[in-house]
Amino acid sequence: MIHVYMDDARPRPQGFTLARTGEECLLLLELEEVGLLSLDHDMGFDQMNGLELAKEMVRRSLFAREIYLHSSSMVARSQMFQVLYPYRPEGTRIHTGPVPEDVLRRIAGECG
Repeated sequence: MIHVYMDDARPRPQGFTLARTGEECLLLLELEEVGLLSLDHDMGFDQMNGLELAKEMVRRSLFAREIYLHSSSMVARSQMFQVLYPYRPEGTRIHTGPVPEDVLRRIAGECG
């Protein structure tokens, strides 16, 4: 199982696989079992943004066990949540904020 951090600019937290584009994120969701997924919204000029990614995740039924929405835009986080939440599989948790520090430390410790 892997953890995925999708962001075009921020550094990858320790213990996460980095997806710099929405397409990379979708590929990881298709090929790997993803335990924790952390999504940004704004992904750079002419790139799939987090809301478009969320819609594609729903369309393809690609979910992680736990999803965090770390975008700095409250509006974008809310929109992504509204798209994902109704279609999440049973047991999948979705959070409208970044991965908490204690969770980041636990994941970093798992790979160390």
